Amino acid sequence: MDWKYLLSSKRFGLEHYYDDKKHDRTEFQRDYDRLIFSAPFRRLQNKTQVFPLPGNIFVHNRLTHSLEVSCVGRSLGNIVSKKLIEKYGDDIIFLSEIGAIVSAGCLAHDMGNPPFGHSGETAISTYFSEGNGLALKDKYNISDSEWNDIIHFEGNANALRLLTHRFNGHRAGGFVLTYSTLASIVKYPYAADYITGSKKKFGFFQSEKEDFAKIANDLGIIKLDEYKYARHPLVYLVEAADDICYEIMDIEDAYKLKIFSFDETLELLLNFFDEDSKKRKRERLNNVKDRNEQIAYIRSSVIGVLVDKCSGVFIDNEESILNGTFEGSLVDKIDDFVGDAYRECTKKSLESIYKSKDVVDIEIAGYNIIYTLIDKLTDAVFNTDKAYSKQLLARIPEQYEITAETPYGKIQAVLDYVSSMTDIYALDLYKKITGMSLPSL
Repeated sequence: MDWKYLLSSKRFGLEHYYDDKKHDRTEFQRDYDRLIFSAPFRRLQNKTQVFPLPGNIFVHNRLTHSLEVSCVGRSLGNIVSKKLIEKYGDDIIFLSEIGAIVSAGCLAHDMGNPPFGHSGETAISTYFSEGNGLALKDKYNISDSEWNDIIHFEGNANALRLLTHRFNGHRAGGFVLTYSTLASIVKYPYAADYITGSKKKFGFFQSEKEDFAKIANDLGIIKLDEYKYARHPLVYLVEAADDICYEIMDIEDAYKLKIFSFDETLELLLNFFDEDSKKRKRERLNNVKDRNEQIAYIRSSVIGVLVDKCSGVFIDNEESILNGTFEGSLVDKIDDFVGDAYRECTKKSLESIYKSKDVVDIEIAGYNIIYTLIDKLTDAVFNTDKAYSKQLLARIPEQYEITAETPYGKIQAVLDYVSSMTDIYALDLYKKITGMSLPSL
């Protein structure tokens, strides 16, 4: 792959306006701003990241996580940009904009996630693979490829759909983002038909496969099969920013929630430094009395270390990344004590955070809420003549295509609606349709 083609300001849906000779404005900054001011991005403030949405202790939600990932992504992109300009000079247009592209991609990377984190994805998938939705495939002759989209519902693929699909009343191209920004978020650049073994993730639905193919072909992304591509190189930077924030910020949140003690948290974070640096860090902590601030200081230093390491791995492996032969993530390739420290954090998180009672409780509740909503709404879109269906469908905003001509399209309309909900909205609707609560009179 070639940076000359990988970095493009062409906008999806506005290709006929594109002129590659006009680059007076930073189109990638416009992508960032467009995402920040969008309603789907704002709704991330009420979507679970890992821990239940906060009571009197602040922990991360999808919005704060995405903003932090965007900051880290910008730093990674700026470092890589500087190194590439040193290597290639100023001849390749937009090399200086890599930080802006990655930053925008990071903002968008979680926008397709349904309420209640991964339990929401699981509830959607299992409704169709194990529950009442299972009968729909044969009843309506849904194709194997379309069914794979549904039974393996994936937030990553849903993000691309959200950003590119023309919903009712919207303009062509969806968010009308640049090709490079869109490509930077597709972590698994293949259709659900290519899912194998334990890897159940994919990057685009059947409804968006031609759109992604157009973007990939225009950018010169390596084609591996009919609807399977190599990653756009900037995906690795978006992924690294997410990996860094997801792991390190969860450790800090776990400390605030008293899942980890102060000493345990401090030890996990200090392991990212050599002995001399550890000594200097401890000395500096003596100037800060507040323990939350002490953890925040060390955490910020850890993020700086990981940014330097990941950008270095990217530059060292640029050739294999451009050839499409690089495997794994940038964090995976950190092989010194910093990599060991990261893996220890991952181990501790799996043991103590993601299996903690509060996290499991919200996953169980979220699963049942989403499962019930999918059941009621799917029945309604396929049985529109029922009195109850008419009442329920009246709640769905007009932008969602519940009258789609195909069964696949009808199911997608339900999933578009449910995946857009915040945790609070989903819970409120669940209570209303199950009769658990009534509107105030």
